[in-house]
Amino acid sequence: MTAFTTLTPSRLARPAFIAAFGDIYEHSPWVAEAAFASSQGPERDDIESLHRHMSRALQSASREQQLALINAHPDLAGKAAIAGELTAASTAEQAGAGIHACSAEEFARFTTLNQAYKARFGFPFIMAVKGSNRQQILAAFEQRIGHSPEQEFHCALAEIDKIALFRLQAL
Repeated sequence: MTAFTTLTPSRLARPAFIAAFGDIYEHSPWVAEAAFASSQGPERDDIESLHRHMSRALQSASREQQLALINAHPDLAGKAAIAGELTAASTAEQAGAGIHACSAEEFARFTTLNQAYKARFGFPFIMAVKGSNRQQILAAFEQRIGHSPEQEFHCALAEIDKIALFRLQAL
């Protein structure tokens, strides 16, 4: 059991809970709302327990809700990153992987892969980049573009769950 260091979720009223956790799953406060409804008291104070509740909300959501969440994620090294339009969490995650320091060649490769991936799957490539570098991310991009659409849909959801856990652990 791992407790949060910056807040005590069990002490938060619903609006404060949603405000604190609404962007753990990128621009999708409905996940936090469902987790608030399905969890109680002290179990909210354990990172892994809260993550399980949030993950269950994602897994039990409609395919349309899941796709909307996938599409809420920005492209890696994409236009939003360049324009400074990412959430603080996304900015930190991409910078931690060194994406902000791409060479012109790497940036061009990210752009080409982002376009090809979206054309193939209809949603952005998602990867929990913490602990990875640009080369590892590009290699994952190239490997995953060969997946079937259904495999990649489920892979994207699994990566979103990893991202959410990392974000919860940072609180």
